[in-house]
Amino acid sequence: MEKTYDVIVVGAGAAGLIAAGRAAELGCQVLLLEKMERAGRKLLLTGKGRCNITNDAPQSEFFQHIHPNSRFLEHAFATFFADDIVRLLHDHGCATVVERGGRVFPVSNKSADVVHALMQWVLHHQVEIRYQHKVLDIVVREGMVEGLKVRSRNGNRIIRARNIILCTGGMSYPATGSDGDGYRFASSVGHAIATPRQALVPMETAGNRAQRLQGLSLKNVRARVWVDGENVREAFGEILFTDFGLSGPIILTLSRCMVDALRQRHTVELAVDLKPALDEAKLDARLVRDLTAHGQTRMDAIFRKWLPAAMIPVFLEATGISGRKEGHQLTAAERRAILLLMKDFRFTVTGCRPFKEAIITAGGVLTSEMDATTMESKIVNHLYFAGEMIDLDADTGGFNLQIAFSTAWLAAAACAMSR
Repeated sequence: MEKTYDVIVVGAGAAGLIAAGRAAELGCQVLLLEKMERAGRKLLLTGKGRCNITNDAPQSEFFQHIHPNSRFLEHAFATFFADDIVRLLHDHGCATVVERGGRVFPVSNKSADVVHALMQWVLHHQVEIRYQHKVLDIVVREGMVEGLKVRSRNGNRIIRARNIILCTGGMSYPATGSDGDGYRFASSVGHAIATPRQALVPMETAGNRAQRLQGLSLKNVRARVWVDGENVREAFGEILFTDFGLSGPIILTLSRCMVDALRQRHTVELAVDLKPALDEAKLDARLVRDLTAHGQTRMDAIFRKWLPAAMIPVFLEATGISGRKEGHQLTAAERRAILLLMKDFRFTVTGCRPFKEAIITAGGVLTSEMDATTMESKIVNHLYFAGEMIDLDADTGGFNLQIAFSTAWLAAAACAMSR
C-alpha cells in the first residue's frame, strides 16, 4: 500500500509551489501533484512573460486593490508578505527590481527565473513532484480528508494524505491547466462557490469606433465606468483600442465592475477623458487659442495638434465637422462638440473576452466557509485552499500573485501544525 503523505498539494502554480515548499521546509512529507507536464506554466505568462511578482505598497494600500473581502487576508499578509517572497526569491538566485507603480519584477525580466528559483527551493526540501497526474475527486470520510482519487498513465488510484491543499487556480488561461477543477472538488464536498467569471479581461464594445482605432494606445487618459447612467468607478493610465473593443491596463482594472454589471443586465458605458489634465474651461481656452492662431488652416490639420492622427477621422465624423473647414469658420457649437467629445469619448460595453484571454478569475470558494487564520475549510477538516480558487481577486500590479503566495504559506504552516 502506498504511504500516507503529511500533505498533498494539488497544482504546481504560484500557490502550489509555495505551499509545497513551505510545508516541506517545516518537516512535512509532501507530494505535489500537477496534471500538466511541468510546473508554473501560468506563472511563466504573467506580466507578459516578465512576472509581476508582487508590489511594494504598504498593506493598507494592498487591501484597497483586493475584492470582495480584502480583510480576510489580514492574517495571511501579516504572516507572509511582499518582502518575504522577495527575500525567498533572492535567496534562490532571483534578484528583483521595483518599477513604476511599486510593481516588483525579476531583474532579468524573465518569469522563468521566478519559476526556477521556486523549483530550486521546493526540490531542496525534497518535495516529491508527480506530473501528468490528474485529480479526480477528494476522498472524505466522516468530515475529514483521507486522500485523493488520481488518474495517471498507470490508471486510477487513491493516494492518501493527512492534509490536502487545493491550489488548482481559476479558469483563466485554461491551456495552462486552470480549467476550474478546484471549484468542482470544493463543491463536491459541500462548499458554496461564488460564480467564476472573467477578471482583468479586455472588454468588447458596440459599433466600430474602437475597431477604427485598432492598435492605437493612449497614455495618461482617464476612463470612467457608467452603469445605468451612474459613474461607479474610474481609473487613470493607458488604454488600447482593439478589433473587438478596449484593452490596456486601466480597462483590465475596470473590467471586474463592468463584467459584474453586464451579468446583472445593466447598461454599461465607458467614457474616456482624453485631456484629464485640463478642465473644461482650460481646454476650451486651448481650443480657442489654437483656432485663432491657425484660422486659415483646415480643421483636419488643426486636429493634429490635439489628437493622434488615427483619431481625427473618427472625431470629424462624430462631430459632423468637415475636415476642409478652416479654423476661423468653426462655430462655438462645433467647438463645444469637440470639447465634449475630448472629455467624454464614450463606448457602449457589450461583453468581455473569454476566459482564455482573462488574466485572472473572480469568484471561487467563499471566504465565509474558510478559516482566515489557516485557510482551512470549515466544512471538511484538513482541507485547505490557496490562491486563485478562493473568492478573492485584485487589480493589476502584482497583488494577485501576493494573494497566492500569502494564502499558500499560511495553509502550509497550518498543515505542519496539524500533523
